[in-house]
Amino acid sequence: MSFENLSEKEIYAALSVLSKDKGNWETELERIAVLLSYPSNKIKAKTLWLLGEMGLLYPQKVQPFIKQIADMLFDKDDKIRERAVGALGRIGRNSYASIAPYMDGILKKANDEAHPVRMNFIWAAENIAVNHPEAFTNSMDLFAALLDDKAVRVRIEAPEIFRVIGKRKSAAVLPYIEKLQFMSEHDENNIVRIHSAGAVKATIGKAN
Repeated sequence: MSFENLSEKEIYAALSVLSKDKGNWETELERIAVLLSYPSNKIKAKTLWLLGEMGLLYPQKVQPFIKQIADMLFDKDDKIRERAVGALGRIGRNSYASIAPYMDGILKKANDEAHPVRMNFIWAAENIAVNHPEAFTNSMDLFAALLDDKAVRVRIEAPEIFRVIGKRKSAAVLPYIEKLQFMSEHDENNIVRIHSAGAVKATIGKAN
């Protein structure tokens, strides 16, 4: 796929088509990664999302571009930071070693000023924790703080990381069971209550 002489609109459309064409992901990944330096944040954000999905399937192919993605964790644009942490989460799901050097930067997104970034940080952590829950066992207080986040979307997602880790490393979640149990019964948001109950069930079931 060549992007020379294409307008921003045409490039975005091409990326949208490619996102549904997984059969060409392996061969196109390196050409897509060039767009990480494209002037438009809209194109860069789309590229980050696509590289995350490609990197989940082909982690070795995306390896040369991981540092560039990690640097975008600190971009001034909220959407770029959101997509960067999400991409690292997807890549890290199947290749934790690839993103391990950038975990400090990933963890900093728990306190990002933009709530979509905080929400995507949790989602990224869930992806990584599926196969590497130990990556977060010393950082659970970060997630505990997000249970009381001012943004509803973040509070809805926050119990899910406790469910993912609790199912695999119950000892890491047990100190927060009382809080999660209370939320499952009393939180004003129905989805928060459901997700909190799921975290309790996954943790207690594993512990027993």
